[in-house]
Amino acid sequence: MDIELWWLLTLPLFFALGWLAARVDIRQIVTESRLLPASYFKGLNFLLNEQPDKAIEAFIEVAKVNPQTIELHFALGSLFRRRGEVERAIRMHQNLAEREDLGQEQKLQAVLELAQDYLKAGLLDRAEELFLKLDGTPHAEAALRFLLEIYEQEKEWRKAIVIAEKLEVLNGSSFQKEIANFYCEMAARELMQSRPVEARPLLAEALSHHRLCVRANLLLGDLERGLGNRPAAITAWQRIESQNPAYLSLVADRLLEVYGEEGRAEEGLNLLRGFLEKYPSMDLLDTVYRATLAGSGAQAAYRLVRDEVRRTPTLLGLDKLLEAQLLEVPAERRHDLELIKQLIHQHTRSLAMYKCEHCGFRARQFYWHCPACGEWETYAPRRTEEKGLPA
Repeated sequence: MDIELWWLLTLPLFFALGWLAARVDIRQIVTESRLLPASYFKGLNFLLNEQPDKAIEAFIEVAKVNPQTIELHFALGSLFRRRGEVERAIRMHQNLAEREDLGQEQKLQAVLELAQDYLKAGLLDRAEELFLKLDGTPHAEAALRFLLEIYEQEKEWRKAIVIAEKLEVLNGSSFQKEIANFYCEMAARELMQSRPVEARPLLAEALSHHRLCVRANLLLGDLERGLGNRPAAITAWQRIESQNPAYLSLVADRLLEVYGEEGRAEEGLNLLRGFLEKYPSMDLLDTVYRATLAGSGAQAAYRLVRDEVRRTPTLLGLDKLLEAQLLEVPAERRHDLELIKQLIHQHTRSLAMYKCEHCGFRARQFYWHCPACGEWETYAPRRTEEKGLPA
């Protein structure tokens, strides 16, 4: 009974304390709102009315009147950069970086923002210099990622490898796929300059970092073929089946050519037919179709495409089937069939594209490095319409 009476007596006290706290908070809010210039509220009003240009000008006035609004300066600078007004962003972030009254953390933030401005403006040397200064700071990881982007743009693959390895240590993420591709880029450059001896150890490094690096075996096959080691080239390209068979279409023409040079053309064609049976692909079908047409004639080529369309029906396959049928169609039916093929071909032009699985960017050619988002090995070597087919 005494305990219940005590609680009843203290309840009014709690209510009084809550009322007092609310009054203090309200007064604080009112006081702070009075300190804000009218331009601030104008800016908010413009934002609410979806007038971003007028909102920016209003916030600029706030920044001029009250230089202590540091966060607003940062926000405006970032907004300028996103809108492409890089010179204004640079001036704003330079001013912040040079202010003596800012704390160390805010100065570092200003340096990071300024470096991003330079990167956006294409001033890569200046951006690199500032990002390097952020090593060992709380912004080190962000700076390293931007440095990696710079070195990829400039094709400085050795530096890119060093940065990727630092990022692995810093955040525990794996960059083995990226590092393998950096080695492949260097190897491809050596092969372009007819230096296979220098390219070989680079490809070995790529495979040691990422054993499923299809690109390394593709380039290794090119290297061996260039040296006249055709059996070794065939072996390298065939290893792709155990890495990722979807990429076999990238070496199908190479395999046919080298088997032909070895005097084993039929064996090479049978190998590709086996691949096509296990791993359906329009690009692989196209290679086998052309070889069958050249070696066995139009009827055999037609039967090949017909059977494949029955097994894995697609519009791209139907377009190829009509192409094969036109080779031997009677003259009285040719016009109608050509019209049908033309209509289907126009529609399939938008389907016969490669698509980045990271950003969705589409392209008519295959890329190892997406030109839109910069990710590596995000293009499946299948045309858009084929994505639903079993691998």
